[in-house]
Amino acid sequence: MLGWALTFLIIAIIAALLGFGGIAGAATGIAKVIFFVFILLMLISLLANALRGKRPKL
Repeated sequence: MLGWALTFLIIAIIAALLGFGGIAGAATGIAKVIFFVFILLMLISLLANALRGKRPKL
């Protein structure tokens, strides 16, 4: 999921450099949403593992 967020961020940067403002804005918005969903799911996963007594694998 983090890979998708980074992909959309790169698309947004390339689109902004080429002058496609609408596409860059849309790709940036998608990247933000995917990134925050990733963070939320990661925190839920860490909390669930902590409640089970397992240590996270880093």
